[in-house]
Amino acid sequence: MNAVFRKLQVSVTQQACVLNQALALCWATPSIQHPVWASVSERQYKSMPTHGIGRWRHLLPKEAPKKKKDKHQMKEIMAETDTAYGTLNVKVSGYDMTVVEHYSQYIHNLCNRLGIKVAESYALPTKSTEVMLMQEQGTKMYVDAVLKTHERVVQLSRLDTAVCPVFMDVLLKNQPEGVELSVKEHTEADFQARFKGRPELEGLIAQMSH
Repeated sequence: MNAVFRKLQVSVTQQACVLNQALALCWATPSIQHPVWASVSERQYKSMPTHGIGRWRHLLPKEAPKKKKDKHQMKEIMAETDTAYGTLNVKVSGYDMTVVEHYSQYIHNLCNRLGIKVAESYALPTKSTEVMLMQEQGTKMYVDAVLKTHERVVQLSRLDTAVCPVFMDVLLKNQPEGVELSVKEHTEADFQARFKGRPELEGLIAQMSH
């Protein structure tokens, strides 16, 4: 038993010596230091660029530049033919904005049901009218009320002459009280009436041009 125990002890000591020699060789081998892990004096990444890290917009396909829309550009006025009218303006005006708005919506929906093409629908600038009264004793006048006129326009194109009488008959039968209805051909003056005048700005532009 003693001989066997001695053999085991000798083999264990031999294995321990081999492990110690291997560890000594590993520690003696010089390690390759990464620039980031090196000492402060040996930093090599300090002045290195990022080379576009995190950028992604250059990977997207280039989009074509958007064209700027021309403001205040008038559409072409349709000419009338033997079977159809040209460009017509159905104008609704009144003092009650809610009634005027609802009636213009009714006209628009009626055109869709009858197959009448609506070019566009828009509102005109509100007009204000002052009602002046004179005092009982004296000649001075004062403002008694301010009436605001609201206008809506439904612009039609290529209204068929056969459908026009039926269309106008339905509009007149459903016209609410206090609302004025008119139908006329569209002109350039009607287009300019859509925009509110700015006399102060126009005066400044005139001074700059002289």
